[in-house]
Formats: sequence, C-alpha cells, structure tokens
Amino acid sequence: MTLNFPLLLVIAVAVCGVLALIDLLFLAPRRRNAIAAYQGSVGQADPQVLQKLAREPVLVEYGKSFFPVLALVLVLRSFLVEPFQIPSGSMKPTLEIGDFILVNKFSYGIRLPVVDTKVIEVGEPQRGDVMVFRFPSEPSVNYIKRVVGLPGDHVRYSSDKRLFVNGQPVAEQLIGDEPGSLGSARLFSEKLGEAEHLIRKEMHRYRIEPNREWVVPAGHYFMMGDNRDNSNDSRYWDDPAIPVELQGMVPDRNIVGKAFAVWMSWPAPKLGHLPTFERVGLIH
Repeated sequence: MTLNFPLLLVIAVAVCGVLALIDLLFLAPRRRNAIAAYQGSVGQADPQVLQKLAREPVLVEYGKSFFPVLALVLVLRSFLVEPFQIPSGSMKPTLEIGDFILVNKFSYGIRLPVVDTKVIEVGEPQRGDVMVFRFPSEPSVNYIKRVVGLPGDHVRYSSDKRLFVNGQPVAEQLIGDEPGSLGSARLFSEKLGEAEHLIRKEMHRYRIEPNREWVVPAGHYFMMGDNRDNSNDSRYWDDPAIPVELQGMVPDRNIVGKAFAVWMSWPAPKLGHLPTFERVGLIH
C-alpha cells in the first residue's frame, strides 16, 4: 500500500496544532491558577513543587515542539518547492537515475494539499516544460515527462522517430552517437517551444505503430520522455476505464509542478556509493 505522505503531514500538523491550542486555552491557564493557589497557601514555595505544577503533559509538549516544524514543512512542500528522486531512465539524457530534483509547486497555480484543488491561477504549462504529475491510471504514483502537446494541439510521432506538432516537425539536430552505445543510440538537440534540450533515440527499436496521431483535449496535456524509445508516456497509456479521446492525456488536476533543478545525484544509495554534486544545475 502506498502511503499518502501529504495527507499524513496535514493530519500531523492538525493534531499538533489542536494540542497546542488546547494547551493555550485550557491547560496553561489551569497550570497558572494551580501555581498561584499553591504560592498563596504557603509562605515559602518549594521549587520542585512549582516545577511539577508548571510541567506540560507529554503529548502537549511534543505537539507544541513539532507544530512549527511540521507547519513549515507543509507550507514549503505544498506551495513552494517539493523534492523528488528520479527512479528510471525515461528522461535521459536530461535526467539520470538517482538525480534528486526540485519541483516548483506554484508555477502552474496554487493548489490545496491533499485535495489538489487549484485556488489561485498563476501560470500554465508551456510546451517543452519538464513536469511532474500524478499518473492518470494510478494517481498515487508520480511521473516526470516533458510537455509536448498543449490543449488543442495535434501531435504526431512518425515511423522514422520524428515528432510533429500541429503539422510542423519539431526542430532537431544530430549531436552524435551516445558514448558507449556503439552507434545503437544517438543524441539529438531538440527545440520544443522555447526549450532547447537533448533527447535520446535508439535507432533500431520501434515500440509503436508508424504515424500515430493524437489531438489534445481542453484541460489536458500530452507528455513524452526525452529517452524516446525507453519511456512509458502518453504514446503508450491505454486504460479501458478512461474514455478513448482522453487516452494518454494528463488532466490539469493531476499536475504537481515544474521541475527546475537538480541538487544532488545518488544513483546507488548504499555503502561505498556516496552522493555526488557533479550534475547540480538547472533543468532545460
């Protein structure tokens, strides 16, 4: 079972906040009254008795200690920046397995945690953005891909591995063979919208039938990985529970945010393999 971390965080903040509020309104005044009554009944107050009367209940003490920390984490994670780790090679060469990335949570609008309802419009995804979203068929799983098709776009992927948007081929330029691939994989520079980035193609691998086409519905986005022949993306999603016209599309409500930076890489988090900061930088 997948843990719903945002929900657990909200619950933890709420519980700690309630404990702090109960202490502020009821328990703290009761302790102060008890101390005042004791001091009025004796000539010389015993410090140990005063300390005992002033002592907070254990749950209240922990709740008040954790509340500001958890509340800060909730605000940062829900509305500003959220960290993720890349688990697969679907975004090579832009992102490698083990990259730790930062995702801007307000680029595409302010959303309430847990329910993910957009409450403030800020901006919309742009063609070429690297975006994190909840997988339409399994919303508890986060995916990261590049935005290829915007609402209303006509997308085609040809038999010779060329991408077309609204009838126009997306500009690409051969960089060369991928190092170590013995010519089986090539790297290309692609310009998608305003984003110029590298993509990877395996020249002898074909996963879909030639000349597949899609029309992106309103409020949805078409996503593809930069590792074009090793990416589970909009080209391949087929869920019988989703209407045919929405197959492969990511609805706006599933958007998590825009990936903008790599801050650490740790492809093998085990003894003897330390994290590296060689790949730190902005994501293009």
